[in-house]
Amino acid sequence: MKIQQVTHDQLEQCADLFDQYRQFYQQPGDLNSARAFISERLVKRDSIIYIALDENNNGMGFTQLFPSFSSVAMKQVYILNDLYVTEKARKQGVAKALMMTAQAFAQKNKAYAIKLATAKDNVQAKALYDQLGYKMIDSFDYYTIKI
Repeated sequence: MKIQQVTHDQLEQCADLFDQYRQFYQQPGDLNSARAFISERLVKRDSIIYIALDENNNGMGFTQLFPSFSSVAMKQVYILNDLYVTEKARKQGVAKALMMTAQAFAQKNKAYAIKLATAKDNVQAKALYDQLGYKMIDSFDYYTIKI
């Protein structure tokens, strides 16, 4: 397995993984829109995407970080919005390797933190986050509004 930052050379592999990820969250499959979304992120450079590839360059998983800031800390933070590993590649350390790569990137860029959210019933992901030292923050209530 190799992990690398996504460029347009890996657009097709990444778009396919991104489409699978969205379907995992009960969204309809739409490879063309997934490709357009990932391509736009690459062109605008407004996210950092890492992909895990097997020895045949098949996509095994990906993670996507979005830069943000902490006003209180006055430092950059990264929002880890997406982490996905194909069903076939699970239980092989892919998610952990992607998370460690994201963390190394954030440390290299002197970020204050990586923040993420996951479904309450995503037991496997929570176990990984706990293992990697992430802490659940229960001192805030988060709100959202669809626009």
